[in-house]
Amino acid sequence: MIRFLQPELLWLLLLPPLVALWLGARGRVAAVEFSSTEIARAVARETRARPGRWMSLLRVLVAQALVLGLARPQWVSGHSEIQASGIDLMLAVDVSGSMDARDFELGGRPASRVDVVKSVVADFIGARSNDRIGVIAFSAAPYLVSPLTLNHDWLKQNLERLHTGMVEDGTAIGSALATGVNRLREQPAKSKILVLLTDGMNNAGKVAPQTAAEAAKAMGIKVYTIAAGTRGEAPIPMKDQFGNTRIMMAKVDVDEDTLRKIADETGGKFFRATDTDSLKKIYAEIDRMEKTTRSVRKFENHRELFAFAVLPAMALLAVNLGLEQTRYRRLP
Repeated sequence: MIRFLQPELLWLLLLPPLVALWLGARGRVAAVEFSSTEIARAVARETRARPGRWMSLLRVLVAQALVLGLARPQWVSGHSEIQASGIDLMLAVDVSGSMDARDFELGGRPASRVDVVKSVVADFIGARSNDRIGVIAFSAAPYLVSPLTLNHDWLKQNLERLHTGMVEDGTAIGSALATGVNRLREQPAKSKILVLLTDGMNNAGKVAPQTAAEAAKAMGIKVYTIAAGTRGEAPIPMKDQFGNTRIMMAKVDVDEDTLRKIADETGGKFFRATDTDSLKKIYAEIDRMEKTTRSVRKFENHRELFAFAVLPAMALLAVNLGLEQTRYRRLP
């Protein structure tokens, strides 16, 4: 890359042609006076009178080359090394049937909980470019959506494929937590975080939530828990006896006590999200609390190029002066 150390001087490039135009319009003081213009015309037709045109252009080019040299052109080469933050994050997302409830909004329209969660989580991932992040989805059993990775574009693509009904319905909070702990426990990261979101109560899986929380604490893994959804009843799409899908109000409940105990046990924090805005604020708060640290080392080499402008200018100036004093010498 070529850069100018003093780019503010480049505007001086406009001066030489402007001065040349001004002098050309004004004309020079006559060196010899003729009684008749016919004599001057005859002289102007001589070959040696013509170089005066490009001699003026030569002086303009010399001046502009000197301006480029004064602006200090440099050839710059280098690279930067960016070190990852040292934070590993696993995101556990509930995709049980109740996550189809339409009590959230997306773009001003009613949307399912799972669609809103995918949108908010995608933004959360995008804000943490230096972290290794993985995703686990769970209903009656957990399954890995993506292992820990810095390839966040690929991670978002897999996140977008999430939907309810991918496996047997249910809510295996303990098993999901245990799977996340297992993915993080052998990692050498300085900080290990697990964010678990659910809208239900643990009713499936082989691992109790409290047991998984104790394992997370033993492994030094901090768990943030999020209880999503409105309290009481929520509109959920259901199929009637004729196979038609209808939105019906159904009772929903989430085990806040268990989620709070998991967070307290591991040194994390419990959150309650009852709408889209509160869910966004929760992930934003987690982002602030577990802020990444970015280490950047920049290496740069530069080579001065002013000589490539100044030396040719000096050579052209010497040629110009030599011709003016010899072959194209002016009178008197």
